[in-house]
Amino acid sequence: GIHSGDSACVLPPYRITTDAMDEIIRTTKALALEISVVGLINLQFAYKDGRVYVLEVNPRASRTVPFVSKTTNVPLARIAAKLSTGIKLKNIDLKQWDEINHVAVKEAVLPFNKFPSESIFLSPEMKSTGEVMGISNSFGQSFRRASISSGNIIYNSGTVFISVNDTDKMDAISLARDLSEIGFGIVATSGTAKECRRNGIAVKSIFKVGEGRPNVVDGIKNGEIQLVINTPMGKQARYDEESIGQACIQKGIMAITTLSGAEAAVRAMRLGGQKISVRSIQEYHK
Repeated sequence: GIHSGDSACVLPPYRITTDAMDEIIRTTKALALEISVVGLINLQFAYKDGRVYVLEVNPRASRTVPFVSKTTNVPLARIAAKLSTGIKLKNIDLKQWDEINHVAVKEAVLPFNKFPSESIFLSPEMKSTGEVMGISNSFGQSFRRASISSGNIIYNSGTVFISVNDTDKMDAISLARDLSEIGFGIVATSGTAKECRRNGIAVKSIFKVGEGRPNVVDGIKNGEIQLVINTPMGKQARYDEESIGQACIQKGIMAITTLSGAEAAVRAMRLGGQKISVRSIQEYHK
C-alpha cells in the first residue's frame, strides 16, 4: 500500500456503491460514539469485493480536512474548536456533505523532479511535499485542473504507452479503445499489444526495458510518448517501472500506475480542447 498523503482524493466520490457508502457512514458514527470523540476524527477505509474494511481510526484532524472544508463550505476546524469548548453538535447548523453540485479533486505534489535520484516507488512512507485542488462541475475537468496544478501536462494528442499486468488486461482494452477514439496512438508491450489487436484496436509493439532497442524508455526520451500507463507486478516489472518513471520525470510526462487513475486521466484528456474558465471558490458555494 501507499501513504494516504500520496494519494488523490475525489469529493463527492465517483466510484462507490450506495450500500458501501451507507456502511461507511454507519461505521463512522458507531466508532465515533464508542471512543467518545469530541471534535474531529480521521478514519481510513478500504473497499474490496463489495466489503468495507476499517484500516485505522485516529481522534485527530488530517490533511484532508482543509480540502473537505473548501469543497463543502463547512469550516470543520472551527466547528471542532467550538465543540472542544462545550458547544453541542446539535446546536450547529451542518449541511449535508453530498448536496454539493460540483466536484473537487485533491492531488498530491511529489518532489521527484527536484530529487532525481530518489526512488519513485510510493510506499507507506509519505513522499509528497504538498497538494493542490481542482474544482469544477465535472470530474474530468476537476482532475484536469488538479493535474495541471500539480505540474503534470495533460496532452490533447500524441502517443500513449500501455503495459499492464495479466489481471488488468481485460479492463485495459476499453481504456485503450477510448484513447484511440479520441485520437491518441497506442504503443504497448507484447502481451498488452496482443490483447488490443485481438479486440480490434490499432497498436504498435515496443520492447520492454532490457528486451531490446529502441524500448519504451528510448521512446520517452525521444519525445515519442506523451503518457505512460503501467501497472507493474513482479520484480522485473518493478525494475522496468523505476526506469520508466525516471525517464518520465526527466521529460515531464505523467506516469500512471493504476487503471482507475488512467480512467480519470482519459476523462481529462477528452476535455483537452476546451478552454479552462476560472471561478473563485466562493462562487461555487453561492
